[in-house]
Amino acid sequence: MTVSNRAWAELGILSCVWAASFLATHAALAGLGPVTLVALRLGGAALALWAWIALRGLAGPRGLRAWAALAVMGLLNNAVPFFLITWGQQSIETGLAAILNASTALFGALVAALLLAEERLTLRRAAGVGVGFCGVIAAVGPGALSGLDPRSLGQLAVVGAALSYAFASVWARVRLSGLHPAAAAAGMTTCGALWTWPAALMLEGTPDLSLSAGAAAGTLWLALPGTAGAYLLYYRVLGMAGPANLMLVTMIIPPLAILIGAAVLGEALGPGAFLGMGLILAGLAIIDGRLAAWLRGRAGTRARG
Repeated sequence: MTVSNRAWAELGILSCVWAASFLATHAALAGLGPVTLVALRLGGAALALWAWIALRGLAGPRGLRAWAALAVMGLLNNAVPFFLITWGQQSIETGLAAILNASTALFGALVAALLLAEERLTLRRAAGVGVGFCGVIAAVGPGALSGLDPRSLGQLAVVGAALSYAFASVWARVRLSGLHPAAAAAGMTTCGALWTWPAALMLEGTPDLSLSAGAAAGTLWLALPGTAGAYLLYYRVLGMAGPANLMLVTMIIPPLAILIGAAVLGEALGPGAFLGMGLILAGLAIIDGRLAAWLRGRAGTRARG
């Protein structure tokens, strides 16, 4: 698929928005509990998306069947993973959270192969998943399960978020194929907020919104560009560049998040995190298939030469 310069530019913008969202989460957690932050993020994103739908004159989701599917999607794609990542970031670096979150595509390939008949786990994809999961183990550290301290639990929470995203992607393919992307995004963020707000009020009480400038900016970033804007941009890039090229976003986010965390927060990750990132990105490259195609092309060129 030929990708325009505009599509490449928007793919880069989407990568930057999502990479910066890890820093925004860190900033917002200075003033809010993790459940309240997720509730505010989803509530703000839902309001923004409904405003976009009204402005564009689009039809929203209709019928109990559609809303039931969106309720599951809001849980699997928003409430659960957003909470797990946010909770995990209380004890781990922003760059490490981004590295572990990149395993979403690995889990996605595995879950799709298990649940969808048309998604066979070919030898190439199996090799990519295997290499990538070695990267997850390297990034988390082999001792994480033996000593469940806050840091280990934070890392495992982000991996759990990636698994939740994987199940959500399969659910969306099976149940949400007929909805306009903006309507689906508005519906699932609304349902995600409805899942999250009762838990936030019960566990963390009425939120104190007298936030510092950094916490307020982080919360607004997560709700508006980081969720509402990112969903709209995601589906736009998907239409222009296709799903294979969109996987590049997953590969770009971790290095960007590491650079942002180092520049703004002075974070320094250990060698295991960088080894893990390399293996995860290698696994994604194998699954993507373009690396193998490029190597075959180079081999063919040398053979002809």
